[in-house]
Amino acid sequence: MEASARITCRFLKLKEGNTALLCMSLDYIAGKMMVVRALTCGLRLIAVEPCGCPSWEGDVDFAAMVPLQVFNLLQTAEGRERLIHIRHLIIGGGAIDDALSRVLIGFPNQIWSTYGMTETLSHIALRRLNGPEASEWYTPFEGVTLSQDENGCLVIDAPAVHDGMLITNDIVDIRADGCFKVLGRRDNVICSGGIKIQIEEVERLLKPQLPFPFCITKRKDAKFGDAVVLLTEGDVDVARQVCHQALPKHWVPRHFLLVAQIPLTPTGKVARKVAEQMALIA
Repeated sequence: MEASARITCRFLKLKEGNTALLCMSLDYIAGKMMVVRALTCGLRLIAVEPCGCPSWEGDVDFAAMVPLQVFNLLQTAEGRERLIHIRHLIIGGGAIDDALSRVLIGFPNQIWSTYGMTETLSHIALRRLNGPEASEWYTPFEGVTLSQDENGCLVIDAPAVHDGMLITNDIVDIRADGCFKVLGRRDNVICSGGIKIQIEEVERLLKPQLPFPFCITKRKDAKFGDAVVLLTEGDVDVARQVCHQALPKHWVPRHFLLVAQIPLTPTGKVARKVAEQMALIA
C-alpha cells in the first residue's frame, strides 16, 4: 500500500503539505488508499462525509471520486465550482461515459481516469480526461509491465504492489510505448455467426445517435449461436433505423425490445446478467 501511494503521488507530482480530500468510504480500497497516501507522502487530509454529492470548502490539491459523485456535483454551479478547484482529480470505480467526458474536457484543472483493481491496491495506470493531453490511452506507472494473453486480455506485472502476473478480463490494445486502451470486457463479447462483437464498442457507436436509454445484450440463437439484442426505453423504430445507419452490418441487433427501464447496478452500470434475462422475451 505504501508503494502504491508513493507511485501515485510521484506520477501526479504531489508534495508534502499538499491537501488531499477524503470523500469516499473507508470500507473500500479507494478510501483506504487516500489515507495511506496522506500518511506515506505527508499530505494534509481533509475528511468529509462520504456520500453521493460530497461537500467541502476551499481549494484541494488532490481528490479521488467515483463517476456518480462527479456527475452529481456537475448538476449545480456550486458543485461545478468545487470540482474546478481540485488540482488533480482522479475518477475510478466505474465506467466514465462519453457524456461525462464531454462535460469535463474543457475544465482547467487536471482530471484523470484510473485503471486498477483491489488486487493491485488501487490503480496502476491513469489517462487524462481533459485538456490537450486528453486521450483514450492509459499510461502505466513506472515499474508496471503489460502484455496480453491468448484472448487479448490485459496481463499486469506490477511487482511493487502485486506478487505474480495478474490476468484481467479486459480486452485491450497495447501500443509500442506501453500505453493501452480498453476495448471491453471479455465476458461482454457476443459471438454471432462466427463474428466476435464487443458490446461496449456497439454501445459506444450508438450513444451519440440514440437520445434515450438503451443497452446491448444477447440471447441464444439456433442459427448464429448468439444474437445481438438491443433493449431500449425509447422508440424501437428509431433505434432500429439508427442501428442500420451507424453500425457495421454484422453488428446490427437482430432483436429490439422495449423495456420500462434499463437494468442498472448500484453504481450506475448496466446490469448485464439482468439484461440477458430480459432479452429472452425479445
